[in-house]
Amino acid sequence: MIGQETIPPMILRGHDLHGKCLPIEYNRTCRCPPTHINCMTPKDWLKSQLGVWQFSYEGRDVRDKTVHPATFPIALAKKVIELFTHEGQLVLDPFVGSGTTLLAASDLNRNAVGFDLQRHYVQLCASRLSTNSNIFNYSKQIAVEDDARNIPRYLHPESLSLIWTSPPYANLLNRKRRNKSRRNRNNEQLGKVEQYSQDERDLGVLDLAGYTAAMGDIFEGLLLLLKPKGHCVINVPDMWWENERITIHISLVEEMRTRGYELRNIIIWDRTNLVNQIGIFGWPSNYITMGVTFEYLLDFWRPLPSDGKP
Repeated sequence: MIGQETIPPMILRGHDLHGKCLPIEYNRTCRCPPTHINCMTPKDWLKSQLGVWQFSYEGRDVRDKTVHPATFPIALAKKVIELFTHEGQLVLDPFVGSGTTLLAASDLNRNAVGFDLQRHYVQLCASRLSTNSNIFNYSKQIAVEDDARNIPRYLHPESLSLIWTSPPYANLLNRKRRNKSRRNRNNEQLGKVEQYSQDERDLGVLDLAGYTAAMGDIFEGLLLLLKPKGHCVINVPDMWWENERITIHISLVEEMRTRGYELRNIIIWDRTNLVNQIGIFGWPSNYITMGVTFEYLLDFWRPLPSDGKP
């Protein structure tokens, strides 16, 4: 495929398609054996078996919280995409945000589509993709401005090899920053609300119960878009709220199981190399683990049909 023209990124609004599916391919273009789930070498596979992952940021990453309140490194998205897809296959990010998933897919020659409610995030995706030079990329990346609840209108059944996303964290970001450990330092987030939007459709304005149910509804709608044994990986943290640990990852695991997904792995994203100058919390009477130092990667898949059920 080397020598084909690079395909420019696309930015669409829901009404642009008039009810038609997205013009994007989803079949593998590599020469890997049909039983392989990815293009990895045995050496790379061995490294990926570790249950704790660590990544560094690079120059293309978005780290400014005024641009987006919750970003992740391109290297993380690339790791997940490499692990669960082949070249040419289709990746979906239903909460695409700043577009990191689309950049990673472009780097790896995977087709990808991302959805977001907010136009400025979709425009940010297009801007980042337009400056992402990869002469060997013959795949397509599309950013769509629409609600994740509408995604089944855009894609063919069993066209997805991977769903990968870092969704909103319920309404847990919709509060002023009160990080006491950084109060006497240059901390631009102190006292500010770091939030995705105040759009009533945004999962980031819902309480945990409403958020969990809404996530379940969205991912139930996506299940039949996944190929059987296609993976769905969700990145979430847990958080402290009024001296109570809010276990988002447990709520999502339980909800996803009721919606037809099977939990395969829980991977820890070790963020200790990304966090500087952590202050003391809880001492001497209340031990609290620092939530900013790790997050969860919840790996589900669509199980094979059984008893005639999808």
